[in-house]
Amino acid sequence: MAQAPLDTIAFSLRRERERAGLSLSELAKRAGIAKSTLSQLEAATGNPSVETLWALSVALDVPFASLVEPVRPKVQIIRAGEGPMIYSERAHYVATVLSASPPNARRDLYQLSAEPGSIRESEPHMPGVVEHVVLCSGRARLGLADDPVEVGPGDYIAYPGDLPHIFEALDPGTTAVLVSEHV
Repeated sequence: MAQAPLDTIAFSLRRERERAGLSLSELAKRAGIAKSTLSQLEAATGNPSVETLWALSVALDVPFASLVEPVRPKVQIIRAGEGPMIYSERAHYVATVLSASPPNARRDLYQLSAEPGSIRESEPHMPGVVEHVVLCSGRARLGLADDPVEVGPGDYIAYPGDLPHIFEALDPGTTAVLVSEHV
């Protein structure tokens, strides 16, 4: 008879509890189990019952299987020219969504393509947003609208996205990667 995968359960419980922002005491209380039982499970000791794991999955609002199945690494690839593209109405500027913020993460990832001749002006985003940009090809002026900086391939710039900001391509075929961090 196979035993419960204790290491997987311990890792999954800790991961989901921390993701939910719960203490050991609070999760134990919500699941209706002893704190010592939860502590033992997170230490990969003990003998969890289906009922205990079910109560924990309900308290954490996660599928039961996510507590007992090992995490399998996901590989995601978006080929050049693929992915959902969003075009600017006022500039030669295209943002391709590479990775939207997954649950409990606070960032989005974009590939940018821009051509000279127009400036992409962005209104302030939500308070606390920080934009991180690595220029891949071409040259651009970007950053805060009242004090943009010229950057070249390989240069990195970060600036408050909750203030007016711009992106202006200076060379044809300018590309960049943008991470929008939601604080």
